[in-house]
Amino acid sequence: MKISSPKESHPGETRAPLTPDSVAKLVKLGAEVSVEAGIGLPAGFPDEMYAKAGATISTDRASLLSSADIVLRLRKPPMEEIDLLKPGSLHLSLLDPFNEKELLAKFAARGVSAISMEFVPRTTRAQKMDVLSSQANLAGYEAVILAARYSNKIFPMMTTAAGTILPARVFIIGVGVAGLQAIATAKRLGAKVTAYDTRPVVEEQVKSLGAQFLKVDLGETGQTKDGYAKALTDEQIQKQRDTMTKTCSESDIVITAAQVFGRRAPILLTSAMVAAMKPGSVVVDLAVETGGNVEGIEYDQVTTRDGVLLVGTANLPGRVPFHASQVYAANLVGLLEEYWDKKEKTFTLNLEDEIIRGCLVTHGGRIVNEKLSS
Repeated sequence: MKISSPKESHPGETRAPLTPDSVAKLVKLGAEVSVEAGIGLPAGFPDEMYAKAGATISTDRASLLSSADIVLRLRKPPMEEIDLLKPGSLHLSLLDPFNEKELLAKFAARGVSAISMEFVPRTTRAQKMDVLSSQANLAGYEAVILAARYSNKIFPMMTTAAGTILPARVFIIGVGVAGLQAIATAKRLGAKVTAYDTRPVVEEQVKSLGAQFLKVDLGETGQTKDGYAKALTDEQIQKQRDTMTKTCSESDIVITAAQVFGRRAPILLTSAMVAAMKPGSVVVDLAVETGGNVEGIEYDQVTTRDGVLLVGTANLPGRVPFHASQVYAANLVGLLEEYWDKKEKTFTLNLEDEIIRGCLVTHGGRIVNEKLSS
């Protein structure tokens, strides 16, 4: 089978869908791998490394796409490039399926089987394919590094001849994968960390990382079957904001990392809450790409409001593209290996398998995923 991977065309994208190591694994499976020239340069992987791993380097993007049995990308493709894909081929990437119905319809009309990596089930067996978790880990790390860069304070406690410097106070809202990594990173840097989530079940995880857990009695809360926090009622939201405002006002850094799968991110920090913070404080919004947790946050911009620095930098994993590419490529290879027929050296699209059923969005000329049926 021919596996092709084009260079990412999204403005500012630095990550690569395949790395030389992942190419070597696919070649070992018996696949013929082609990548577009320059695919890994922004991430620190020159073409020579891909060639040494066994890939063919192509300068003809159209031919690369049209000849492939399997296309591996990171972001969703431009609409016009779907027409280049071979009917019956398989396409794997992040597709933003809830917001890209027209794109999915185009895949279906072209007869391409498309897998949305966001839809990979969060099960033990699918862990090695979980793109959202692998990228969120890096985003959580980078959020803290950005906050440290912009803060006018150091993170750790430090005893000097001039006296003792107290540790920075960091408040992390949303304790999913990104939030947990943010907690761990801030603690390593020496900060005093407090965290909050609507799911009381994460309290133990927060404490295991050495952070304090802010308790807010919201009544009945929980999480969806996909592992995301359920949306709150208006009354619960107001109660949550009232309690968090005090903690925000005492914090030097606030990092928001709350998202509801398939929906706009909830507003967690209102303008009034930001105004209550100390001048010189820093807010980093990890949910900016899905609307933002901070009221009035500007996409991919760093702004100041009421003396507080609001960091809306997008694509945080793309700021550490070497490792972001490494783990993303490992997720793709993990999925392909799971259904690879080693004897025939082909990929088998097992429509009865629970993981494939969960992440396959188009097949046989139609949209097939039940999550998209409503």
